[in-house]
Amino acid sequence: MTHGAIRGSTTIVEILRRYPGGEAARLMSRLAWPCAHCGGAFHEPLTLAAKRHRNDPRAVLEAFRALERADGPSEEQLRLAAEKHR
Repeated sequence: MTHGAIRGSTTIVEILRRYPGGEAARLMSRLAWPCAHCGGAFHEPLTLAAKRHRNDPRAVLEAFRALERADGPSEEQLRLAAEKHR
């Protein structure tokens, strides 16, 4: 199954379906996002979820895009994506 690029408009449900092995859900957990479990914002785009959870949308997108690589996001990407902003 081929997928398009992960974009800011890619929704939580789309990203979870793209990674049925749980990689995206684990990343959401590392970012302290309950979205994968609560379903409250299941159809929310990634950038909107990032803003709602006070994360940098660009850093979050880069971390999710890194899931395409065999080694996944780096520790630095994870740190930047998980950082909370006011």
